[in-house]
Amino acid sequence: MDMNREELQEDRYARLRLIPWWDQKKLKSATVMVVGAGAIGNEILKNLALLGVGKILIVDMDHIENSNLSRAVLYREADEARPKAVVAAERINEINPEIAAIPLQGSIISQVGKGFFRHADLVLGGLDNREARLSINQKCWKTNTPWIDGAIEVFQGFARVFVPPQSACYECTMSQADYKLLNFRKSCSLLSRKEMMEGKVPTTPTTASVIAGVQVQEAVKLLHPDADLQPLTGKGFVFNGLSHDSYVVTYPRNEECYSHETWEPIVEVHRRSESTTLREMVEIIRERLNLKEAVLETDMEIAIEAHCICGDKESLFRPLMEVSLEDAICSECGEEREILMAHQFTGQEAYADMSLKEIGFPPGEIYQGRSGKEIVYMEMTSDIEKILDNKY
Repeated sequence: MDMNREELQEDRYARLRLIPWWDQKKLKSATVMVVGAGAIGNEILKNLALLGVGKILIVDMDHIENSNLSRAVLYREADEARPKAVVAAERINEINPEIAAIPLQGSIISQVGKGFFRHADLVLGGLDNREARLSINQKCWKTNTPWIDGAIEVFQGFARVFVPPQSACYECTMSQADYKLLNFRKSCSLLSRKEMMEGKVPTTPTTASVIAGVQVQEAVKLLHPDADLQPLTGKGFVFNGLSHDSYVVTYPRNEECYSHETWEPIVEVHRRSESTTLREMVEIIRERLNLKEAVLETDMEIAIEAHCICGDKESLFRPLMEVSLEDAICSECGEEREILMAHQFTGQEAYADMSLKEIGFPPGEIYQGRSGKEIVYMEMTSDIEKILDNKY
């Protein structure tokens, strides 16, 4: 029997296509956000690149340190002090030039708008703090985006899958001790304590590879929704590397959980945050609602100004979570200054002609336009298109 040359040649994904339900086109067309490019994130990214996931957005706020080199396959000694997100994008593009790897350096809590979550098919997390996980969870629920959480410590780890709107979510799994630790990271004035933001978790590359492998395997299941692969929705895979015991737990859904809020429908605004003023954005909202008294709201507190009893003032214009307790100390008299903040805007503020970016809003944010009980959700879509359309 004659076979043409194309049939005789094996392409990059030929062995994957031997899996009966495998659909490489689904993976090629997928957009996956990976938050955290440390030990787990490196393994996640490596696997996604090997599988040919078409577009990978890499979010990390840190730079490479020498200690990363024992746990991160993508980094080299010459990479020290370079941004993790940027280097990770370079390396997975070397692994697979057919994919689009897009670095986004910044905090997932305050510097990545919710619109990026809406434009992702799913999110994978390799993080070591509760605040970031809770932020991802809330943004995923608001935008109806599945996410897969991973965590490791020495030889133990777990991977768990959360799929809005029906499954249990990350906040459903939190205990009172978790909430207590979250609150402890904040001062009485809600400012972050710097010394509490830099915890280090002991990890090994072997455990990272196990947990990341499970996370990416669950991602493959979610990206093949018609194959009935039974992902661990609302469940967690628990791994004990000391005894090699592993088991699956099911998380009960808390019907009163504060994270269970979905924003819909979301209206795409084809404007850029850096060139759209607060006043203009409020007008866009009012035109959409056809109501002159509508206001812009956000679930993020913006620190506007710091006032001191000695009369010292300083403009801040950044998310409140980026203002630490140390930042609030007056350089003139040493007292803690009062932070003026806002989450609702009328377009008549003294700073209303500043751009959304200058005021401190992240790119790709989704704003709430409200007038009484009427509400509309407005996404800064052009911010997202600019970033996601750029291959590293």
